[in-house]
Amino acid sequence: MIVNGVSVDDTFAEAFAMRGTRLIITAQTLGWARTAAVSMTGFATSVIGCGLEAGIECELDGARTPDGRPGIAVLLFATSSSELAKQLERRVGQCVLTSPTSAVFSGIASGRPLPLGKTLRYFGDGHQISKVIGGRHYWRVPVMDGEFIAEDTAAMSDAIGGGNFLILASGASQALAAAEAAIEAMRRVSGAIMPFPGGIARSGSKVGSKYKALIASTNHAFCPTLRASVDSELGPDVECVLEIVIDGLTEEAVRHSMQAGLRAVCAVGAAGGILRLSAGNYGGKLGKFHFPLRALLP
Repeated sequence: MIVNGVSVDDTFAEAFAMRGTRLIITAQTLGWARTAAVSMTGFATSVIGCGLEAGIECELDGARTPDGRPGIAVLLFATSSSELAKQLERRVGQCVLTSPTSAVFSGIASGRPLPLGKTLRYFGDGHQISKVIGGRHYWRVPVMDGEFIAEDTAAMSDAIGGGNFLILASGASQALAAAEAAIEAMRRVSGAIMPFPGGIARSGSKVGSKYKALIASTNHAFCPTLRASVDSELGPDVECVLEIVIDGLTEEAVRHSMQAGLRAVCAVGAAGGILRLSAGNYGGKLGKFHFPLRALLP
């Protein structure tokens, strides 16, 4: 399959089940809401080493937040309910509670409860106050700039992690330009995030390693400098490969995000140095969610 001069491999991205939640962080200004969100979602690129994958979903105006202030929606994903609960408490406690004028609310209407204000309230040292407004339970925790408002619980849903595609290009600048175009398009899709720095990963990995202590290592088949010494997936004209990984609250969100990104890369096309599109999978052995690349393109 060729789209605008770009060869699309007959392969699929293999994704797996995760647990996810959505939070709404508000503050006096959008800038401070973003500061809290950026801090909270830091060091959250991969469950391999971070325990959590997280990122900013979108900005929200006051009409779409519980307290009428500007806000940021963030998505967080983990491989187990217990890990998600642990990471949520630590990250909100260290990065949102501490951020000036911030408040935090559940961004999902229903699902299994995750402790939020329920555990953070203890920072109030007995001075915290419980409130129920419109059927939703909140905690008011006294802090030095006034009060920190946190909803009692967040909601957890089944989610999907590891959607992905690979951009193979004639050079680094060409690959990066196409990846940036893809991320710009994908950020318009709700319910999904791309957790790596700027949404892009240059260090695509495979399961396992020659070193017993590592559970993942460099995807040598897609490393241009190893082309002559390993069983390579790269032709002689490929000088750079970049990967985009997607996590979503639903299978539909991952599919729509991948579709937007793939179309954006194909719009750059062969004229922009893009040679191939591929994806990472393990023959269907890692995860039950499969996203065939060719089915996502016109």
